[in-house]
Amino acid sequence: MESSPKSNSVTFITTDVEKKEFINFPYSHYEDDEYWVPPLLMEQKKLLNPQKNPFYKNAEIALFNAEHEGKPAGRLAAIIDHRYNDYHNAKTGFFGFFECIDRQSTADLLFRVAEDWLRDRGMADVLGPANPSMMDEIGILVEGFDKYPSIMMPYHKSYYDELLKGSGYEKEMDLLTYLVTQDSVDRDRANRAMEIVKKRLPSISIRKIKLKKIKEEVKIIREIFNSAWKNNWGFIPLSSEEFDALAKDLKTIVDPDFAHIAEIDGKPVAFSVALPDYNQIFRDMNGKLLPFGWLKILIKKNKIDKVRTALMGVIPEYQGRGIDVLLHREAIENGLVEGVYSSEVGWILENNVQMVRVAEKIGGTLDKRYRMYKKTL
Repeated sequence: MESSPKSNSVTFITTDVEKKEFINFPYSHYEDDEYWVPPLLMEQKKLLNPQKNPFYKNAEIALFNAEHEGKPAGRLAAIIDHRYNDYHNAKTGFFGFFECIDRQSTADLLFRVAEDWLRDRGMADVLGPANPSMMDEIGILVEGFDKYPSIMMPYHKSYYDELLKGSGYEKEMDLLTYLVTQDSVDRDRANRAMEIVKKRLPSISIRKIKLKKIKEEVKIIREIFNSAWKNNWGFIPLSSEEFDALAKDLKTIVDPDFAHIAEIDGKPVAFSVALPDYNQIFRDMNGKLLPFGWLKILIKKNKIDKVRTALMGVIPEYQGRGIDVLLHREAIENGLVEGVYSSEVGWILENNVQMVRVAEKIGGTLDKRYRMYKKTL
């Protein structure tokens, strides 16, 4: 039976010690969860550092820690993304970094103080989770608790959906991931699709991303991304600073065999970036690179047998013409050579019927479901 709400308390974070508690909470909260993968502590710190994360040049954030009967019990961030609101002509606040014990009164108090902070700043509704932006980890896991999350994807307690609904939140959008394996992939179908596309678009070519020219490549990818995604739910155009920061992070882990640009008559029209699933290594590092984390990465990185297609885009005038299948096929064929057994495709918006069909056509099966929530303030 749940104890009195008076046994709960929430602190607005103002000190480095409190911020450290906020960052560290998940590492104890999930210590008995087999499938939770501890994120790198240095990356979590960077996400919340206004000096190192360009997102905060156009955003505000407030962090809150919860206690129950004097013990750490949860955390939550309230976020205002001014570029999102300008682009959508909205007054939407965000919540992020949600973690909580299985106690509704604790969750209710966390959300109440975060919502008050957002309401005081003129927000009319709240959407989330975004950690902290829509280009970072988003969504609450609602299906797929018996599997490890892929790189840059979250994992959560199975009761979070109930806590959010209990605090007045409703489903806004589901995000899907599909799993393709060397056993399930329909290579014959992919090869037939390739032949059809090449007949329609005889001047199409697929090339690997050039890591030595990453700045030029990132500019191409940003232009395609902002064009391809402009009509999708939750989209805002990414700034050059945000993409440059993303590129800096990805450069150390991207494998050119799984990162491609499609060109027609030499003009870039689509891209796909799949990342080796470094979570296979991070599982045993407890978020720490020192003293032996770097050594584990160096020893084990060539044994990673899974990738995640994290980013993909086709400019509007070439959407629906099979170019996305070609990009997937290229990664699949390279995976056969390099010993990659499986690929996670996603996330995909549940209402993006075209991309869902592509994932299914290449042999993908629904693997995990993440949920975004919304509430009117």
